[in-house]
Amino acid sequence: MFEFIRHTRNTRPSDRQWRSCEITVAAARTAEYKEHVRRPLLPSALWTVAGMLLAFALPGCATFEGARLYERGTQALDRGDAAAAIVDLEQAARLVPQSSEIQNHLGLAHEAAGQDDAALLAFRRAVALDCSNEAAQQNLAAAEARRARLAARSTERAGSRPGAP
Repeated sequence: MFEFIRHTRNTRPSDRQWRSCEITVAAARTAEYKEHVRRPLLPSALWTVAGMLLAFALPGCATFEGARLYERGTQALDRGDAAAAIVDLEQAARLVPQSSEIQNHLGLAHEAAGQDDAALLAFRRAVALDCSNEAAQQNLAAAEARRARLAARSTERAGSRPGAP
């Protein structure tokens, strides 16, 4: 078909021939488009996921392993298994120390386990790594507010005990 189009362009066709040629090309493009639309999206999605995994793997195996541990730790956190989440996220943080997201999720895991000081440190590291990480900023603010409330309560209790100065 494209040979026909190239041949007709070289012979200076009439307007009628050009219209016929344009209609043929338009029909071919429409058929190609319909064929493209009919293709399932799954292979495209798989290539996207493969590309993302490859992007993680390019800098090195440590980054890929860190991404895998981050995902596993986040899933453990979603299940409510804070101890498993802490183990996986701490390993991920060692492998990918520049990741604010890993530090933020590590803080959430420590918080879920009742380890407020460790959570506060992880949130501070997350904000230090990426000051535009709004989730980490909010988590840090909430952890600092919680710590201030606990300090105020302990001060009140110390002042209300008999024999206190």
